[in-house]
Amino acid sequence: MFCLSERVTRGKWRLKRPGFSTLIACLSVIRARVSPAFATTLFPLIAALLYAFGALVLKRSSDLGVGLWRTTFVANIIVAALFSLLWLLGGPPVERELLWQPGVIALCLFVGQLSQFLALEKGDVSVAVPVFGLKVILVAFFTPLLIGEAVGMKLWIAAFLSVLGITFLNRKDADQPPRHLLITFIAGGTGAVAFAIFDVLVQKWGPSWGPGRLLPCIFWINALLSFGLIFRFSAPLSAIPRRAWSWLGGGSVLLGVQSITFVSTIAVFGKATSTNIVYASRGLLSVGLVWMVGHWFVNAEQHLGPKVMRWRLAGALLMMSAIVLVVV
Repeated sequence: MFCLSERVTRGKWRLKRPGFSTLIACLSVIRARVSPAFATTLFPLIAALLYAFGALVLKRSSDLGVGLWRTTFVANIIVAALFSLLWLLGGPPVERELLWQPGVIALCLFVGQLSQFLALEKGDVSVAVPVFGLKVILVAFFTPLLIGEAVGMKLWIAAFLSVLGITFLNRKDADQPPRHLLITFIAGGTGAVAFAIFDVLVQKWGPSWGPGRLLPCIFWINALLSFGLIFRFSAPLSAIPRRAWSWLGGGSVLLGVQSITFVSTIAVFGKATSTNIVYASRGLLSVGLVWMVGHWFVNAEQHLGPKVMRWRLAGALLMMSAIVLVVV
């Protein structure tokens, strides 16, 4: 593959292979020419679509017996490996006295993951996911506190609309009451707070570190913390069925690519609140993918009743309204 040429003696041109210097130059051009408003709309939408696909793939691996904690461990290791590629983009020298900053961010990420999985394990998805959705509002709340950047009324309205949309998208017909409501609210709320602080701190410290330094450090530390999950495994990794590994690996790669897309957008362009509002469309995209291609993944959620579909239609309209408020 060739992408650039350079003039040499006697009027001839010589093609040269692209390297990371070329990639850095291309990224610099993109950053210079793409407006933050456009970037914080397009890239979160791409990340949301990748997340929706990744969630379907990982759900299939879970159905094959991988389990929540082994999935988290493998995904975190693969995601850390993918984020390692960003180190090649370069950046300012890492100052040892500032290593606590990616450490704090990684701890927020790890606490958020543990809280999220605890809520999903103990409670009902239809309750837990809307609680996670509070992250959008919490990002708007923490942004002026931790960064000093004001959040306009339009974004506050969009944040509340997106949370309502997430709630409606996760409504289900159920004759039995939700399980373990208290622990679901506590764990889910803790996860939402941790993830919100994660996003705001990435926006705060990203410019001084550069995405090629801050983000790999964060996810390396998170991968190290993930080794503590081994004690929660129901069985060793070697016991995972062979046919489940392709789903687990594929879903983890999709999760990693969407993480790079989403987190890098915040680190480079800022605007954590508007980015999160657009990224919240992953719930809407997940519903659409389940309905259209859920049978590819042996997913039975597409056969839900008309009442649930009405709730999801209302949720979709709220989500679209929130995104329009951000974009317009």
